[in-house]
Amino acid sequence: MVHGVHGPWAVCTADRLGAGNPVDARARPPDDAGMEPLAWDHPLPLRPRRILVTGTSGAGKTTLARALGERLGVPHTDIDGLFHGPNWVPRPEFVAEATALAATDEWVTEWQYSLVRPLFLARAELLVWLDHSRAHVMRQIVPRTLHRRFHRVEMWNGNVEPPLWTIFTRRDHIVRWAWRAHRKTTTRVHEVLARHDAPVVVRLRTRREVHAWLAGPVAALSVP
Repeated sequence: MVHGVHGPWAVCTADRLGAGNPVDARARPPDDAGMEPLAWDHPLPLRPRRILVTGTSGAGKTTLARALGERLGVPHTDIDGLFHGPNWVPRPEFVAEATALAATDEWVTEWQYSLVRPLFLARAELLVWLDHSRAHVMRQIVPRTLHRRFHRVEMWNGNVEPPLWTIFTRRDHIVRWAWRAHRKTTTRVHEVLARHDAPVVVRLRTRREVHAWLAGPVAALSVP
């Protein structure tokens, strides 16, 4: 069985390989029927108003979430900005603010932090999966980390990247974390795909697919 989407925008594996016709969302597929996430070239049937973007650290979640917000007219909230307080201390208001955000009608944000992931997933209409290779992620996160450190780029609530030597001393340094946690995203998305109440999932495997998806299916739904 191929993992896939069970929801209003599901597409059968057979249809994706053949005619590409949408599945009747009211009919539960038989146990032996495979389902799969939508690819970059599959049209979105309506403009989603609550969107999650998932992927390992450095995959480009915030960049894509911001682009989706601009194109679809949906407010983007950087979930890291809610979580991180000064000196990288988690903000005590995080769960309450994330809960309030999830309850609103329109948002796009990154699908992070185990405390609030279920809240956002229960409300999401679309989950965008940046399924980039580990090598691709490293090519993005290493230069980004170097740039942020050398230029002392301020991120959330006055925080900046720690000294570069901490990559050797901190197990959860962002670069080491991105390498180690790469497979966890795949496992997490597959668990979503196995649910019968899952939102639609779009899988984007390369930067080229991201750009093509924005220029194609997303642009077709963009606000004037």
